[in-house]
Amino acid sequence: MSRIEYDEEAFLKELLGIPSVNGADSERNIAVFIRDYLVSCGLAASLQEIDSRHANVVAVLEGETQETVVWNGHLDTVPYGKREEWDTDPSAPVKKDGRYYARGASDMKAGLAGLVWTLGNMKRQGHVPRQTIYFCATCDEEMGGLGARYLLTSKFLERRPSLLLIGEPTGCMPGIVQKGCIWLKFILHGRTSHGAYPQNGVNALEYGIDIFQRLKERIQKYTNDILGHSTAQISMAKGGIAPNMTPDEAEFVVDIRTVPGLTIEMILEWCGELIETCQKKTEGILRVKMRVENSRRVVAIEEDNEWLHRLEAELQQEGIEPKRTGIHFFTDASVLTEDMPQLPVLLFGPGEASMAHRPNEYVELKKYFTFISILNKLF
Repeated sequence: MSRIEYDEEAFLKELLGIPSVNGADSERNIAVFIRDYLVSCGLAASLQEIDSRHANVVAVLEGETQETVVWNGHLDTVPYGKREEWDTDPSAPVKKDGRYYARGASDMKAGLAGLVWTLGNMKRQGHVPRQTIYFCATCDEEMGGLGARYLLTSKFLERRPSLLLIGEPTGCMPGIVQKGCIWLKFILHGRTSHGAYPQNGVNALEYGIDIFQRLKERIQKYTNDILGHSTAQISMAKGGIAPNMTPDEAEFVVDIRTVPGLTIEMILEWCGELIETCQKKTEGILRVKMRVENSRRVVAIEEDNEWLHRLEAELQQEGIEPKRTGIHFFTDASVLTEDMPQLPVLLFGPGEASMAHRPNEYVELKKYFTFISILNKLF
């Protein structure tokens, strides 16, 4: 394959212009583009075909030693949302005042572009890193983590790495911790009655709200210096028959975000206790089913980790005072570390977490260039 020529900025613009909205676009298209680009740079890159719409990209740049590191970014974006809230077309990158505006600019195509371009440029320039770099671009991160889970089963990461670097938006600050995420679905069955005689029924909606409120109180007690409190909210709900009837069925989903110290096992145990208490109150009439729709573990790096200190030193060399930060949303790190819970994870990318999933999403070119500069110095 002939070499595909891009400078750093042109590559970012090209990547931003390839639609990869989760559930709407084929993420395979952007995967093919990245694979072809890396192959044109001389790297052994390939697709991991999952289905007609989903694929991962994997590549390896051999280093001087047997030590390995993993670079990861995800291919998909969230939907555009209400287009009237955008000042530009979210599917077409627009440069203005030193920024690129487009869906995915911060989360996380700028980080992905920086990783891909740097890896390809290292190969073109004949640079041999100290560690062998395993690169993986994963699909479906914004939903179920299909790509990350496929990557685990593919045995691509058989050699235990010393670092997992994920280019998620941290504003070029070292991200040392990531909240976990649990989605719980509750389905409740009670007993209906006339609205004038609620004592004759078992209100599935009210019992569901009671379970949620008591669960939320426990969850919010757990806090972290960087991430703040664990959170819980009802994100989907339905129930009720008519204004004058006691609702005998209810269904709702709870979105829980956890900090270190709060585990899925603890939450499930609390749910069991709360459900049992409500069922006893109704003498067994109330029936509750609960299932885990999504589970992502908390991810962190030790504060004395060598990679973290090296990153902070390189930022200082760039004239940037590093401020340790964290990410409140889940990333593929929670999947990729399932079999290696002690694997150090650095979250580091040029995007802004505050711009993720919002209208007029952007990335600052200055931070994008800084990100690439740091990557070249770290590896």
